[in-house]
Order: sequence, then C-alpha cells, then structure tokens
Amino acid sequence: MKNILLIYSGGLDSTSALYQYKKQIGLAISFNYGSKHNKREIKCAKLNCKKLGIKHSVINLEQVFTHIDSALLNNNEEIPYGHYAEDNMGSTVVPFRNGIMIAIATGIAESKGLSSVMLASHAGDNLQYPDCTPEFNAVLKAAMSLGTEQKVSLKAPFEYMDKRAIAELGIKKGMDPALTYSCYEGDEKHCGKCGTCIERIWALKGFKDNTVYKELKYAIDILKEKGEWNEN
Repeated sequence: MKNILLIYSGGLDSTSALYQYKKQIGLAISFNYGSKHNKREIKCAKLNCKKLGIKHSVINLEQVFTHIDSALLNNNEEIPYGHYAEDNMGSTVVPFRNGIMIAIATGIAESKGLSSVMLASHAGDNLQYPDCTPEFNAVLKAAMSLGTEQKVSLKAPFEYMDKRAIAELGIKKGMDPALTYSCYEGDEKHCGKCGTCIERIWALKGFKDNTVYKELKYAIDILKEKGEWNEN
C-alpha cells in the first residue's frame, strides 16, 4: 500500500530510502530552500523518481529561508572543510530546517490521504544537527499525531543507523550512488573536502561509485587521521 510521503532531497540517504521503500511511497517531495546544492540534489531526485515511477513534487521555500542564517544558504560565507565532527561544521546548520519541512509535509500527507511522513536523517547527523536526533523525532511524531485528524505518523527508519549501512541498503535495492548528490559546495563535481563529501566517501568505500570528486585524497587523508579508513 502506497501510504508514505517521503521528504526527498536527492542525497544519498533519502535516495536509499526511496529505493528501500519504493513500493510504499505514494509521493516524494523535494524542498527548494535556496541552499547551494539544492539544484543538483533536486535534479537527482527527479531522475530517481522517474526511474522508479514515483510521483514527485518540488516545493519552493526560498523566500522563507532568506530569513534564516547558515553557510549553506549564504553565498558570501564559505563552506567549511573537514570532518563532520569538527566544531566548524556548526556553520552548516540550517536552524529547524527539518521541523519546517516536516510540518509542511504533514499537512500535505493529511490532505492526500497518506498516513505517514518519512525522513531519512541518521545517527551521523546527530553530531551537528539538533533537528535530526531521535529525541527531536519523537516530539515531532507526538505533535503530528495530535495535530492531524488521521493521526499522521513520522517514520525515521535510519535514525540509529550510520551512513554506510544506509548506503548499502539502497545499493542492494538498485540505487546508483552516482545519481545522488551530497556536496555542500553545489558544483558539478563533488568537492571531496566538505563534511558531507567526506562522510559520503567513507560510506561508499568498497561499493561501485562513479561519482567524481575534486579532492578524493584530501577526504581519505582526513578519514585516515580519524582512524576511519584502512586499505583492506
């Protein structure tokens, strides 16, 4: 039964969810909120939804997010480089982004007769993003149930999983990592230096990945330094 509305960025995690739950997804929604990487993510989202025959919509929130400060949104602020655990990654937080998107998705799900909203946040996001934690999800889930006649629920199937395990699920279901986009810089080629590129490279080690990275060695050196990469 197709009863899920997926909040779908076009990145690695949400594309894994798209493939893992394709038989249950009635609608996938991408939000254009003005981030530097939005356009490339949404292009990938459209490609994957078309491939799987899943209905896809894009909602424009650029005007809303002009009032919110983040390195992801401000073209005059440089994206920090390095591992996700570094303190400088705090500048990539978009305050309450998931809360805003979940609220909108819940209203759409209720009106479309879909019983749940799915979010692909995962355990690795907890390092920097407070609106990606299981505690946050639990509170939103309660609010959604209270605020909808049909008791729309929140599903966060990856909230205790790391990115590598999530990528493996998607790949087993037919996902092509090269048809996903993650880089915070937003260029045609992934930079290989921002936090999400480095985490992505770690997650896809050993899997077939035709993604082109500008600075693959930079990412591998960072991961080796953190003890998260070996040559075996």
